[in-house]
Amino acid sequence: MLTVYGDNRSGNCLKVKWMLDVVGRDYHWVETDVLTGATRTPEFLARNPAGQVPALVFEGGRVLAQSNAILVHLAEGTHWIPADPFTRARMFEWLFWEQYSHEPYIAVARFQRLLAGKGPDEIEPRLMQRGYAALDRMEVELAERNWLAGDAASLADVALVAYTRVAGEGGFDLTSYPALRAWIARVEAALGIG
Repeated sequence: MLTVYGDNRSGNCLKVKWMLDVVGRDYHWVETDVLTGATRTPEFLARNPAGQVPALVFEGGRVLAQSNAILVHLAEGTHWIPADPFTRARMFEWLFWEQYSHEPYIAVARFQRLLAGKGPDEIEPRLMQRGYAALDRMEVELAERNWLAGDAASLADVALVAYTRVAGEGGFDLTSYPALRAWIARVEAALGIG
């Protein structure tokens, strides 16, 4: 059985949990509170030297970290990874973009507001500007298509919905993003969450 070290407040951890559930894998979830230093203990660092969750531990003891790498591993051979090479490459394009141009702003603003207890005036304006730029890009894409990569839900949608669906907790107003809101509902339905 797989073991997952994760924090249920983290979109990066939840997207791994959703994929495990949707592909029907058995796993044991170990709730790992990042705020208490649980990822900085010698025991955890021996497992994952990056000191981050999620961390997926296989029966033989091998460990895989980084949420999008875990998603790709779990989804191998499923419809969540497009068969067409160009569409698959587009999926990867979105996975890389998510970790570089979306998560560092949307997730960080959410963390600061929701978990660190900062007020709106304490959030660095750059976080909000770049977060809204990411949401703008997604809105433009999703005004033209139902899914980010191809004609069906893929890992691109799973990776990006994790923090987009809770962007409001970081102070991002999704009212003027109708295509994005409709996409969130589609992805949640495809994953059986909501």
